[in-house]
Amino acid sequence: MSLDFAMRPEWETLRARARAVAEQGVADYGKWNDSWVNGYSKDFARVLADEGWIGMTWPVEAGGGGRPGVERIIMAEEMISAGAPIAASWVADRQMGPAIYTYGTDDQKAEFLPGILSGDTTWCIGMSEPDAGSDLAALKTAAVRDGDHYILNGQKIWTSIAADADYCYLICRTDASGRPHEGVSELVVPMDLDGIEVRTVRDMVGNEHFCEVFFTDVAVPVENLVGAEGAAFKQTMTQLAHERGGIDRLVSNRPLYDFALEHADRSDPRIRQAIASIETGYRLGRLMVFRGALGQGPADFSAGTKAFCTEHEQRVAQFAADVLGPMALVGDSLPNAICYAPAYTIQGGTSDVMRTILGECVLGLPREPR
Repeated sequence: MSLDFAMRPEWETLRARARAVAEQGVADYGKWNDSWVNGYSKDFARVLADEGWIGMTWPVEAGGGGRPGVERIIMAEEMISAGAPIAASWVADRQMGPAIYTYGTDDQKAEFLPGILSGDTTWCIGMSEPDAGSDLAALKTAAVRDGDHYILNGQKIWTSIAADADYCYLICRTDASGRPHEGVSELVVPMDLDGIEVRTVRDMVGNEHFCEVFFTDVAVPVENLVGAEGAAFKQTMTQLAHERGGIDRLVSNRPLYDFALEHADRSDPRIRQAIASIETGYRLGRLMVFRGALGQGPADFSAGTKAFCTEHEQRVAQFAADVLGPMALVGDSLPNAICYAPAYTIQGGTSDVMRTILGECVLGLPREPR
């Protein structure tokens, strides 16, 4: 019995349409490496919305398209591989919308989901904090109930697109009396509230999508609490599964690879072998992403997908540097894309953390004494 990995005809039609829209988006709004975090364009977000490609996998009752996860992968792969600017809608489509329609109230769904679906609102997610590393349970940003508001104080860092966001989906602590994984809550925080300061973080290649966000006595309405107060840690872990296992973790620097491939000396057997290795990696990574979207992988295996795919992206950058040689130093785009590669296995959780999750949660290996 053979396995058929061919795409359905309607999926090939979707891929062709997505490729055409992506290429036009690049022509109209610019081309970006890591376009899901660097390529910010509200106008192109509205183009995606008009195509029905924001919320395409959300339930119909939530305003979404009710389409299979494979279709979003196909669309997103074409967007990111072309370098089309999808950052304005990417995080909200991937995480915030699903969190709100799964855990939110009817009023929250009515207030927040339409703006995401139309491409009119941009969201960031406030998770990481200084001195907490990849340990989300170590967060200290506090929200204290005061009548009809939570009074918010604390700091977040590595918050992508916070400088452009309309809302921050904030992970905070509403109770510090229990164990670290307890007392965690999620709040929708409008970014125009008094007491919020955003500072962009310029990385070594000049990108400024990362931000620091400071909250000083910010009054957030109680009705912006998503889910149960103090019991949101599992909600956040579900979000992280969406974040880690997507196609964006495989093809962020695909434009760099395609450029290097055009200039590769394929008469050199070593180059051909390197190309074969990279192409194999893309196919393996894609199968892992598809497997996750189809619900065929074990729980928590998105950590394995992220570890494999982001390490593959680093191999792509090394391949480009080897193939291009001195040409890799020309202009800004090429050296930036190559030098940015170490970040892939850090942002969104380090590869060491991903392997720990695989060992403890997937393989059931004993935990290290703490």
